[in-house]
Amino acid sequence: MSDEKILVVDDDASLRRIIEFNLKKKGYKPTALETAEEAVEYLKKSDFVLLISDIKMPGMDGLDLLTIAQEIKPDLPVIFITAFGTIEMAVEAMKLGAYDYITKPFDLDDFMHTVEKALDYHRLLDENLRLKKELKNRDSFSNIIAASKPMQEIFNSVRKVANTDTTVLITGESGTGKELIARAIHRESERSDNPMITVNCAAIPKDLLESELFGHVAGAFTGAVKNKTGKFQLADGGTIFLDEIGDLGMELQAKLLRVLENRVVEPVGSNDPIPVDIRVLAATNQDLHKKLKAGDFREDLYYRLNVIPINIPPLRGRREDIPLLVKHFLSEYSESKKLSIDPEALKELSEYDWPGNVRELKNLLKRIAVLAENSKIKPSDLPPETRSDNGYKTGEEKAGNDSLQETEKNAIIDALRKTGWNQTRAAKRLQIPRHILIYRMKKYGIREE
Repeated sequence: MSDEKILVVDDDASLRRIIEFNLKKKGYKPTALETAEEAVEYLKKSDFVLLISDIKMPGMDGLDLLTIAQEIKPDLPVIFITAFGTIEMAVEAMKLGAYDYITKPFDLDDFMHTVEKALDYHRLLDENLRLKKELKNRDSFSNIIAASKPMQEIFNSVRKVANTDTTVLITGESGTGKELIARAIHRESERSDNPMITVNCAAIPKDLLESELFGHVAGAFTGAVKNKTGKFQLADGGTIFLDEIGDLGMELQAKLLRVLENRVVEPVGSNDPIPVDIRVLAATNQDLHKKLKAGDFREDLYYRLNVIPINIPPLRGRREDIPLLVKHFLSEYSESKKLSIDPEALKELSEYDWPGNVRELKNLLKRIAVLAENSKIKPSDLPPETRSDNGYKTGEEKAGNDSLQETEKNAIIDALRKTGWNQTRAAKRLQIPRHILIYRMKKYGIREE
């Protein structure tokens, strides 16, 4: 017997009773109503799998009911009952999305056959949606290798916030996977069929960032020979991810605040606001509270961004994920070698502090996989800083080497000064990855002057 609910609407009481009786005989749960107005209220309250309606009725007719039903439940199949004189209306209903129509008088066997076909169609749609959702959920986190409790809690948070348009601020050290979490939020959301546009606010020169974000019109400044569409417009209907939001200057912070409040952008050189339908995700590896106190970040913008905060723990805060990550990266990079890792080497990697987090681990294993001469990685294959037998402190330089540390600190400050405290350019000047520069700055307490 079926528990499927079917809504029947017809102002002819005798026909209504016949349809209701035959549907019950087949095990369905029909609700029979006289008017379309009543049907609208029932559609809002109950989960029907099929609507059967007369097309010509006093008051609201079948076509109006179809339009409202599609708004309430877009996938609901609708069968219309029509007299000969209203066949044109029934054909119009088919064009508007009705499943089928039958003409009065009708054979009950033919009628039930049409009902069964409509229900099969609905079941197929339901199964398709279920499989799509299941596949989407599986894919959303497929790039994030984690089984630790902190990361599972983050996955739960992602699922909860995904289908809202609430702004999310993702925080965490460099290399923890903030962009992966942002992409998971986008893939889980209703906007997943539309683009996610990523902007690294630290990687784009400050004098170009405004144009990059908001676009510009021809003649707005020297070199602006034609109109440029900004990232916010490119993300229309989807998601924009503002990475390294802490590097945004005060003037652009004010302009971003206006976008968040009004959902419009003004290209550089234009006074014409352009509406944008976007979901904003932002990320930073900086302590925005400190920037607030220092007057380097707008308080009103901070609270606009920090509606839903998600903090990703550093790799040293979820060490149980390290063996999973090691296995995954070795499998990805070893190709035909089929590399494995000695338990002692895995222990060394698990005890190291990973200042560059997952990115550092990934790059290290890629290098090891390329250079490996044996099928098993031993402790001797690991770089000195990850090994405990070389006098290294976990994740730090050798203890006691104060003069070397002072030299390194001065070199970092010098590079930052010469590049106007642009971390990306300073890292290039020092020939080190940017995340290592940030780690060293935190280590030595270096702040912008």
